[in-house]
Amino acid sequence: MGQPFRIGMGYDVHRLQVGRRCVLGGVEIPSDVGPEGHSDADVVLHAICDALLGALAAGDIGQHFPNHDARYAGVDSANLLHEVTLKVKQAGYQIVNVDCVVVAEKPKLSPYIEAMKERIASILQIGAQQVSVKASTQEGLGFIGAGLGIAAYAVTLLCKIMQP
Repeated sequence: MGQPFRIGMGYDVHRLQVGRRCVLGGVEIPSDVGPEGHSDADVVLHAICDALLGALAAGDIGQHFPNHDARYAGVDSANLLHEVTLKVKQAGYQIVNVDCVVVAEKPKLSPYIEAMKERIASILQIGAQQVSVKASTQEGLGFIGAGLGIAAYAVTLLCKIMQP
C-alpha cells in the first residue's frame, strides 16, 4: 500500500421503523421514525466506514463489525468509525476529505447538516472544512421515496503520510 493517494466509496441503506431513535452523522435527529438495524443503524457513519475501508482495500463494515456479533448490538456507530479511523492511521494514511450524501424523504435534515459535519470531523480527527454532508430526496420514487427507508453514499480521499 505505497500509493500516495487512495479513494474509497461507501454506501449503506436501512429500513425506517416507527418509534426507533434516528441517529445520522452521529447526531440524534428528532423524528417519529429511525433506521432499523443491529447497531444504532447510522447510515451516514456506516457509509463513511465503508468508504475508508474501501480506500484501504480492507473489506467492509460487515467484515469488521458483523451484525451477528452480540458485541455490536445497539453500538454507537461513532465507536465503529473511530476504530476505522485508527486503521487508516495504522496503515500510514491521513484523511484528506469525506463527502457524504444522505437520501431520505423524512426526517428533514437541513437543520442538522452543520452539526453532522462537526460530529463527523470530530470522530475522524480532521477539520470540519474537510467534511461535506448533503441531503437529498428520491422525489417520491421507490422505497426511500415512499418513506420506508434511508440511504447514504460516501466518498473519501486518503493521502500517504510522508515520513521524514
